[in-house]
Amino acid sequence: MSMPIGAHVSLADAVTEAQEMGADVVQVFLSDPQAWKVPPLDYPGGAEAFRTATSEAGIDVVVHAPYVINVASTNNRIRIPSRKLLQQIMTGAGEIGARGVVVHGGHVTAKDDPAKGFDNWRKAIEALDTDVPVLIENTAGGDHSMARRLDRIAELWTAVQQADSDVEVGFTLDTCHAWAGGLDLSTVVDDVRAITGRIDLVHANDSRDAAGSGADRHTNFGAGEIPPELLLDVIRAAGAPVVCETKGDVATDITWLRERL
Repeated sequence: MSMPIGAHVSLADAVTEAQEMGADVVQVFLSDPQAWKVPPLDYPGGAEAFRTATSEAGIDVVVHAPYVINVASTNNRIRIPSRKLLQQIMTGAGEIGARGVVVHGGHVTAKDDPAKGFDNWRKAIEALDTDVPVLIENTAGGDHSMARRLDRIAELWTAVQQADSDVEVGFTLDTCHAWAGGLDLSTVVDDVRAITGRIDLVHANDSRDAAGSGADRHTNFGAGEIPPELLLDVIRAAGAPVVCETKGDVATDITWLRERL
């Protein structure tokens, strides 16, 4: 089996890092993932130079949106800036030739009707102007998350499919998040595909913590709680490009995957 495998890397050194670890695909941030502002692109020559360099190197690129984005929120002070920031990231992703933008599903609060969060996602998709796919990612924790459990993912998917928009919406399956979120990894690919019809990207990560813990703590393959063969089965079944978000020497994890796939 052959599928693109890579890792999250720094944007400024994306090509060098990818070549050093033998990555076919890279994931990058366009800004500080904990901040609301998008500075000028941290790459000599800007977006066009980055696009040219990655294209010439044969490297596919995906962008991860900042963690602060929560378009599901019922709080105007969070939701409105989230939409603005997401649009900026989508625009930047298009300029660098990214194949998609990974966005966490977000959450509402205990006092909110979850339906409002799902509908806010619909409105967010309708507000976007982009040719780049939005790849919603399942999350590990939170009782009021939009994309932790299968029933919530189903409601979210129904909402975004109802959006009056041409924006393409896809799905990123994170193995650590699925494990920690209480999903059954032996069936998760079929379960997600039954809802979404697609898995566009896999975030391949072992989990430091037990199944159902709700803890978003990635670790290297074989060093965590997910049985290695179960992890490999998920990746094989998904058949999508793989981004490793593990710790330290990610090149070792890429090699580990390639040898076993």
